[in-house]
Amino acid sequence: MSYFDLQVNGYAGIDFNSGFLTTEQARVACEAMLEDGTTGALATVITDSIESMKGKLQRLVRACEEDEVVREVLVGLHIEGPFLNQADGFIGAHPRDWTRPATVDAMKELLEAAGGLTRIVTLAPECDEGSATTRFLAGEGIVVSAGHCDPSLDQLRAAIDAGLSMFTHLGNGCPLQLQRHDNIVERVLSLSEDLWICFIGDGVHVPPFALRNYLRAAGIERSLMVTDAISAARVGPGKYTLAGWDLEIGEDMIARAPDGSHFVGSTATMPGVAGVLRGIGLGNGEIADLCWKRPREVIGYS
Repeated sequence: MSYFDLQVNGYAGIDFNSGFLTTEQARVACEAMLEDGTTGALATVITDSIESMKGKLQRLVRACEEDEVVREVLVGLHIEGPFLNQADGFIGAHPRDWTRPATVDAMKELLEAAGGLTRIVTLAPECDEGSATTRFLAGEGIVVSAGHCDPSLDQLRAAIDAGLSMFTHLGNGCPLQLQRHDNIVERVLSLSEDLWICFIGDGVHVPPFALRNYLRAAGIERSLMVTDAISAARVGPGKYTLAGWDLEIGEDMIARAPDGSHFVGSTATMPGVAGVLRGIGLGNGEIADLCWKRPREVIGYS
């Protein structure tokens, strides 16, 4: 089975968010993804200073230009941040100090550094005044995804009207405890006819029973899976990095912040995600929809 992953922070010991990424390292990660059946992926750059993010994007662009394997696998870039909600729980693994309100000018800087390879931008709609950045990105043909956010229902609807079309890893990037009914999960599910909804399918970020419920509520036809993989994916226990995080991954292979308060990406591979989906009763056709067909459809990749 082949896979297509829209959120990969790193793989096979390689951190795509490193300030020192080389083309050779990017090739190692891409060769490993190919061996695991992931024939297409978006390298994901997370929140940092605008200048640091630009440098990371430029290194990934250079790797795509210099190496045919990297170019084959990394079909684009996913910029996750820095326009995110900095409140506890919503900020997740992103460095709070570098979050900021969205502006079209800052977004243009990042897009220029990404050399035309940007496929998805994840932002918080409530941090995008008047949905100006959302409208700009949609006009550029870039998928705008809400994530690490807590917009009201009205703010979500306004963002959708401006071009928002996806939600990044529903059920994560939010506090452990939420209001009973009026919360970000329920708001997004209520608008599932207008949004592609992405889930981290490692069986850890969303417990399998909850993932099954989410898929029923959203509909498989509106859902897709990602790994949100970090450099530890496919390797095993040890010490790894994600941007500014120094992580020690134990035998359970769960990527946690040093204080244990939240996850910091995942160590999942796409074959592992497929195994989780089989465990909740999905067949190969449904798995292919969630892990291959739908991700390609979302970004218009053929």
